[in-house]
Amino acid sequence: MLLCVSASHKTASFELLERLSVPRTPVAPLIAEHAELVQGAVVVATCNRFEAYVDMDEPVTAAVALGVDATLSAIEAATGVPASELEGSYTVLGGDDVAEHLFSVASGLESVVVGEGEIAGQVRRALTESRQLGTTSAELERLFQRASEAQRGVKNSTAIGRAGRSLVRLGLELADSRIADWSTQRVLLVGTGAYAAATVAALRDQGAEDISVHSPSGRAAKFAAKHGLRAVSAETFPSAVAHADLVITCTTSEHHVVSAATFAAGRTGAETTAAAGCPVDHAGRRLVIDLGLPRNVDPDVATVPGVDLLDLETIRLHAPLEELQATDAARDLVRDAARRFASVGERKNITPAVVALRAHVFGVLDAEVARVRARGDEGGQTEQALRHLVGVLLHTPTTRAHELAETGRADEYIDALSALFGIEVEGSPESAAPRRDIADAG
Repeated sequence: MLLCVSASHKTASFELLERLSVPRTPVAPLIAEHAELVQGAVVVATCNRFEAYVDMDEPVTAAVALGVDATLSAIEAATGVPASELEGSYTVLGGDDVAEHLFSVASGLESVVVGEGEIAGQVRRALTESRQLGTTSAELERLFQRASEAQRGVKNSTAIGRAGRSLVRLGLELADSRIADWSTQRVLLVGTGAYAAATVAALRDQGAEDISVHSPSGRAAKFAAKHGLRAVSAETFPSAVAHADLVITCTTSEHHVVSAATFAAGRTGAETTAAAGCPVDHAGRRLVIDLGLPRNVDPDVATVPGVDLLDLETIRLHAPLEELQATDAARDLVRDAARRFASVGERKNITPAVVALRAHVFGVLDAEVARVRARGDEGGQTEQALRHLVGVLLHTPTTRAHELAETGRADEYIDALSALFGIEVEGSPESAAPRRDIADAG
């Protein structure tokens, strides 16, 4: 059975999510190694959620406690956050609910800004990382591949992508109220990843022209050349921070890259420059937008005179209301995709029962054919007629098996095989049992 342990911006503080996002070691392998019943694990960790998708080899409620325990133990080992501190900050989903939740997450329906597009790539990368770590399973592969398909369906068939705005664009829209002319703004971008590229595009859409970039990992020159920006070295970084009108950070650094000390160092450099006869303009308020998680900007930046700090917590508070029509249409598509996913899963669960019935019937048929041949079956016409008859008779129970499985009644079919023919399906009846709802474990 599939299980999801989810902590998101809806259930946990950004401070807690920040701590979960910087594990000392990958979490998925620790979950997968916890017990033999754990078949695989994929962890999706983004700026506003931490979720573990776990494949358990026991489709009964008893597996839930084990799966949750495996996840919480792995989190504590990898991040130092104890299970007691997570209490009340996570939810547990099981069975069919897992697919609908992941499909919804991948489609941007559970994001801070509904419809934002970055999450789709993050979900794909989570699967890729788990493949590299060797922690996926066949069912998790199927789940995440179908999630990507569902996301593309939502994107292509609804207006949710246009209705929703990325965190980058929402941050710039919040900044827009205090910027009269974007073309005059000195913008410093810190980071060179996917968010940084999206930020450059959004800045240019706003009309920004003076954009420079710094990379704590030393990739600024390559990124600047690709996007037509100016690269800022580590030596001149404090000065660039102190003199920028807008600083946007979006790195994966585990440490603060901008602090009050950075501004102080930049001002010291500016005073030296001014003393040499090169005055520096310090007029006007400046804005720092922190899109990083863990936080890229030390909160003490808010104490620097003339500097305002806008972080993910603030952006979440200003996230717009959902555009109901687009969101409702998207959720309908997600639910339909989840039903199809469950239907295929139920068909797989009922397959052993169908195989067992056919094996039983064809066993009886082979015995009867042997007797017919012993008595003499000229031309094999009797055998042919018997095999045709068996095929016709098996058609209805085979079709009925899949119909019952798709409606969560596979156990009735398996019980009937046992009662009528004495056929016992390995792992039954629980292996085809309908999903049980799992209560909020947070």
